[in-house]
Amino acid sequence: MYITFYPFWKIFVSSLSDPNLVLLNKIKWIPKGFTLSNYKIVFSNNNVLLAYWNTILYTVTGTAISVILTITTAYPLSRKNFYGKNVYMKLIIFAMLFSGGLIPSFLVVKSLGFYNKIWAIIIPGAINIWNLIVTRTFFMSLPDSLEESAIIDGANDIQVLFQIYLPVSMPIIATMTLFYAVGQWNNYFKPLIYLNNKRQYPMQIFLRSILISSDISQYQMQADDTVVISTSIKYTVIMITTLPILAVYPFLQKYFVKGVMVGAIKG
Repeated sequence: MYITFYPFWKIFVSSLSDPNLVLLNKIKWIPKGFTLSNYKIVFSNNNVLLAYWNTILYTVTGTAISVILTITTAYPLSRKNFYGKNVYMKLIIFAMLFSGGLIPSFLVVKSLGFYNKIWAIIIPGAINIWNLIVTRTFFMSLPDSLEESAIIDGANDIQVLFQIYLPVSMPIIATMTLFYAVGQWNNYFKPLIYLNNKRQYPMQIFLRSILISSDISQYQMQADDTVVISTSIKYTVIMITTLPILAVYPFLQKYFVKGVMVGAIKG
């Protein structure tokens, strides 16, 4: 626990400390020379706010589409009377193990007209095959009597899914939501490949440009007669990039373990 907690905590307290003390590596467990100037400078940058908005947009839209597609695909594949489901599952697993590669994927995205658009980030890979398998297994673990009683009452497959299965499937829905949201929030490779407009870049690209930049001086900014050292800016950007997605976890925690265990083991 210490190995994973301490680096994160040090970044957090460093982002709240005097940049000069951070540069001298004098920050250990508590902030020294407490200041919010780092955060003020970062959020005063219009590029940061725009990147933050892009990240939220990609995460919310992408997560919603991925969860809907995963559920609506996993449900029929979990039904015993679905003709050809074994063939479909073999094809899906084959696609999980083998892919066309980066260049064919890029050509497909460009031919579909998605290049330099939000859909290039969301549509390719919208369904994670492992998540699909876990969701399918979860649906298979639910009692068949739920479906049978609904069909006797005259419900069709769509009504069975949305009115019978989904209300009792919150653990797997919450789990998939967390998985997809974290993946979208931390995604930087797809924007790096498919986006050419800097105004569409998410926060992760902005963070990457800071962390790997060789020109440190460009991130030194003046605030209240104090030079904010680039290291403090790096720590601050890491925190504002990480904290929002961490804040989501407590709201889904009660469903998370159950959803993963039931979806991965039963069936």
